[in-house]
Amino acid sequence: MTDSLAVRAQRRTTVEAVAQRRTTVAAAAPRRAPIVAAALLVIALAGCADMSGIGSQAKLRDASSLGIAPDSAAAPAATLDSQWWLAFGDTQLNSLIDQAVAGNPNLQIAQARLARAQASADIAGAALKPQVKGDLDLNRQKFNSNYIYPAPLGGSTQNIGLLQLSASWELDFFGKNRSALDTAIGAANAAAADADASRVLLASNVARSYFQWARLNDQLTVAKRTLAQRDETLKLVRDRVSAGLDTRLELRQSEGGLPEARQQIEALNEQIALQQHALDALVGQPNVSVSLKPPVLDSVKTMALQSNIPADLLGRRADIAAARWRVEAATSDVKNAKTLFYPNVNLTAFAGFQSLGFGKLLKSGSEQWGVGPAISLPIFEGGKLRANLRGKSADLDVAIESYNAAVIDAVRDAADQVASAQSITRQQAEQRAAQTAAEGAYDIAVQRYRAGLGNYLNVLTAETAVLAQRRLAVDLAARALDTQVALARALGGGWQPPATATAALTN
Repeated sequence: MTDSLAVRAQRRTTVEAVAQRRTTVAAAAPRRAPIVAAALLVIALAGCADMSGIGSQAKLRDASSLGIAPDSAAAPAATLDSQWWLAFGDTQLNSLIDQAVAGNPNLQIAQARLARAQASADIAGAALKPQVKGDLDLNRQKFNSNYIYPAPLGGSTQNIGLLQLSASWELDFFGKNRSALDTAIGAANAAAADADASRVLLASNVARSYFQWARLNDQLTVAKRTLAQRDETLKLVRDRVSAGLDTRLELRQSEGGLPEARQQIEALNEQIALQQHALDALVGQPNVSVSLKPPVLDSVKTMALQSNIPADLLGRRADIAAARWRVEAATSDVKNAKTLFYPNVNLTAFAGFQSLGFGKLLKSGSEQWGVGPAISLPIFEGGKLRANLRGKSADLDVAIESYNAAVIDAVRDAADQVASAQSITRQQAEQRAAQTAAEGAYDIAVQRYRAGLGNYLNVLTAETAVLAQRRLAVDLAARALDTQVALARALGGGWQPPATATAALTN
């Protein structure tokens, strides 16, 4: 009997223990259920993100596809000095370029754009870090007695105080913020390269404008020499007419050459004034050229440049680097658009005080705090995310094709300047020979005319040939300098990318 009672008691204890465990499990199940359901929902919906069929179609052009193979330059190409204009040996030109770099408004605009892009990169980088803010809110509020507030709160007017510190941190599981930062960094690097390209272009434009001024001054010298020569010829014709050796036809022909020469001088003076104004605008200082000595081409040294396109041309030009960075930025932007298909997870927390009545705000019992995750993800957005991804992919195609166009133009530009530099050298040799022959023929024509063995038409014909050669000599000398400047710019103007940028673009 005793044993039976003991067995029954043991069974009751076992049943009670099982029932207690079931009660504990049943009580814990509601607490775990939301977490498990949320996890399953995230996994299921993340797997439903559909990005298929959307992507960039454009392809980057490389050096080999443009005919610039690495073996095209057996010897290492000489690096162009970043201050290549010093090789011309003109102190006025050096000073003008320094002033232009320091004060040209367009260059300052490029620097401001760079600062704006760097600030955007800092803003994007801040999203990767926890955000903390403090709130102090003191209000006097009338509570509605016909709403959810029971008496005596309803219908009363109370002071409400809130002093709270809150923090949030977005867990960048899928790289949304990181890709946004990469996009901003790419844009900042492109802006930096644009600013460098602007400096190279500005320096080359100042040099080309300066040499154009020198060309016009030399042409003015030729025109004045022509005027003096025609004045001497007019005296000779007058003497011959007085002696009865020539007619008034020759006198009128000789007199007509003087107004023509004076008109050319006046036209050149106008062009010189306009060229000085253009140079002043480039430097950013009106009338800066007025205090300068008019330059002449003979005082400028020639600059030796390589006569072939270097294999690393694309890495030497800041404008190409800027286009390449825009491709990198657009690529990161596409990655960012893809991350929008995935869940967004935030950790949020707050702690502080809240009370009715300002005097109770910091007293015991007014404390409040909270902490927890927040998960959001798109379920149905009407195709907005796919449309956004298509748009970003199209932007990437635009960036790639813009880079390809810039690369093709850079290769053409360098090839044009190399071909022109080589051709001008040959043209100058032939022109010098032609000018020597023309001046010799003119001297013979004048001597024959003095001796009465030739007519004045022969003198005019010979003079025309001499003047044409003198003008051509000036133009070719100016073109040679201009082409050297253009080639220096086409080869990158001595620009070198920062080490960090080079590493990023080659990875």
